[in-house]
Amino acid sequence: MSKHPENLSRILERDLGVSPEYRHGPKRVTFGEILETSGSVLKWYAVYREDQPVPDAISALARAYLTKTRLDDSGLGFVILHRCGSDFYFLIVCTWRGSNEIWETVFYKDGDAMADFALFPREKTHKPTFCVWELAPVWHEKKAWVRFLESARDEEAGQLWLADRYAGAA
Repeated sequence: MSKHPENLSRILERDLGVSPEYRHGPKRVTFGEILETSGSVLKWYAVYREDQPVPDAISALARAYLTKTRLDDSGLGFVILHRCGSDFYFLIVCTWRGSNEIWETVFYKDGDAMADFALFPREKTHKPTFCVWELAPVWHEKKAWVRFLESARDEEAGQLWLADRYAGAA
């Protein structure tokens, strides 16, 4: 039997990265209308608690924001609009680049204090990427992209990829 890593006990006791007050709960994933921006075709996902869906006004604001915001890289991809709590939202834009990589841009809106979405500041070296709920549509999109890569990558394959969307538990 192998010995446990020396740091395991210390991390579990003092530096787990999870607040003692945190209680994990289920969320849902739904898909929305495809979003076309200049140079991008993006599948649309919303992530939220069952009793707190993303308001239509926030979805419309997010879609309008992405329509007028120029991304560094365009192409095929997906968007995750994640309602975190009562009025904080992440707007995560992912495009497929470098043959098999997800490139990500993260925007946010923090309640009524912000009139619109803005680029999420990420100044540290070690940065958050996806939370456990966001990984549900990400995992689906990973599998959908592999199917596309293994296809003829023509118009028919593109349409199949576009129709391949996820809805369900996060």
